Amino acid sequence: MDPDFWLFAAVGFAAQLVDGALGMAYGVISTSVLLSAGVTPANASASVHAAKVFTGAASGLSHIFHRNVDWKLLGLLSGGGVVGGVLGAYVLTSIPGEVVKPFVVAWLGLMGVVILYRAWRQTRPKVFSWKQPLPLGLVGGFFDAIGGGGWGPVVTSSLMGAGADARKAIGTTNTAEVFVAVATSAAFLASLLTGHWETEGLRGLLWQLGGLIAGGVVAAPIAGWATKVLPLRMLTWLVGLVVVALAAWQAVALF
Repeated sequence: MDPDFWLFAAVGFAAQLVDGALGMAYGVISTSVLLSAGVTPANASASVHAAKVFTGAASGLSHIFHRNVDWKLLGLLSGGGVVGGVLGAYVLTSIPGEVVKPFVVAWLGLMGVVILYRAWRQTRPKVFSWKQPLPLGLVGGFFDAIGGGGWGPVVTSSLMGAGADARKAIGTTNTAEVFVAVATSAAFLASLLTGHWETEGLRGLLWQLGGLIAGGVVAAPIAGWATKVLPLRMLTWLVGLVVVALAAWQAVALF
């Protein structure tokens, strides 16, 4: 078995554990690691969203079991997220990787700073009211597809900043993510099959993809339970530092 499988299984496990507990970071961490390994932005985003189909389903089932899901909010977030994800995938596959990568790295770095700000101030930016989940899902899905991560930082942060119950915000965001991942993955596949997106090296990522899926699926049930018991501020500091460090590493490699 390829050693990359075990490395990415560890990455997937850690990323999903934090994502399930905080409502963010699986895509940001996984995409950052793939970009650091030299994978193009479109390939990285496509791989991470394919993995999210499986890890998101496992995470969603765990949150449903622990009653962390608001069903009305789930439907509205998912609807907006699906549209935004498809649009983001189309934009990402229309632009050469070397052009878009600096912007993707900047976006991931920004997400890291936002997470650190949350840990420092113990607050979340109030961007949308909880009564406006459809446009929130649209924005979150678009940036998630563009950066390979961003659904959680945009959606969970905004919901909690608007006063939503933390457990419901995290659980519902994680459960909605599986619908966004399916739609975004389908958009990447359609772009590939229709010739809109011509990619190289995607097949070479199968071991990495398998590792991300395996690690994430194993961690998902633990993460659903962890939402109730883990010290979220400590985990927020940890993931923020990791994401900023990875973004800085990629920036050095670029410039």
